[in-house]
Amino acid sequence: MPDLTRSTPRRGLVLGGGGVLGGAWAVGALQAIEEVRGIDPREFDVIVGTSAGSVLGALVGAGVSIESLRDHQRGEPITEGPLAGYLWDYETATGGRRPSMPRLRGPGSVRLMASSLRHGLKMPPTAVLSAFMPVGNGSLERVGHLIDAITPFGEWSPHPALWVVAMDYEAGHRVVFGREDAPSASLADAVMASCAIPGWFEPVTIDQRTYIDGGAWSATSADVLAGADLDEVYVVAPMVSFETDKPESILTRLERRWRESVTRRCESEVEELRGAGIRVTVLGPGREDLEAMGGNIMDGRRRLEVLETSLRTSRSALEQGGSGRLADTG
Repeated sequence: MPDLTRSTPRRGLVLGGGGVLGGAWAVGALQAIEEVRGIDPREFDVIVGTSAGSVLGALVGAGVSIESLRDHQRGEPITEGPLAGYLWDYETATGGRRPSMPRLRGPGSVRLMASSLRHGLKMPPTAVLSAFMPVGNGSLERVGHLIDAITPFGEWSPHPALWVVAMDYEAGHRVVFGREDAPSASLADAVMASCAIPGWFEPVTIDQRTYIDGGAWSATSADVLAGADLDEVYVVAPMVSFETDKPESILTRLERRWRESVTRRCESEVEELRGAGIRVTVLGPGREDLEAMGGNIMDGRRRLEVLETSLRTSRSALEQGGSGRLADTG
């Protein structure tokens, strides 16, 4: 249980997955938290990142300011901090808005298929599904180069508690790199593993084990903070929506249905945190954000529109409290 006698609350930050557009949206949400709640994201006691959120978590953990993240997204030169002078092409660094042809050599993980038969009822459906998808062929090397560039050589992270979520592609269980109970890994490898979307990117091997996107287990994994001795948690979740739009495209409608499932899982994780006496704020894209995103979270052509929309709507959601985009619980 949280210590109510503490003069300064211990806070956790969860940065969920959501592709290129989710990362842009999350920058707007983080700026809103800083401006409205007065919390510098770099000062959270524990940071949990999954997929695109692991990249943001690594950057924030290295001391990159939200102002720098915002300006970097806009293509403005960064002159101070870990990102100073670093060039990054958001449109091409992750391979574009469509996956390259996967390796057509059968299912991605026969071992995970076998594990799912033994433990399928205990595994999320997405984890089971990932075993049957073909092995992705995309490369995340440029993501790894970015992480290496902002992390002191030989260190996990300058932040004392940065946790990066991936999934073991053989055993089918969640791995939280950066915790004491996790395998040893470089931060760059852990982030690439966390971003390795099944069927899109090549799985990442760390110490003879293979890992894929942590979103195959959960887009948020907020529940890993249940035992972290925290008073308050902020969940920035690009794939969680408490309200929706009315898209005409069939593919976009399917994406919205998928969001409903992700939102339910996040709500279940939040309930676990609440059960530990932790106050939780969840921030996810609302109607305007979804209209800006469309149905493909990897479509970088929409990135700046998503960023600018989030800068406005996320601030409004936090200021208004009680809107459909925000859940304050505890």
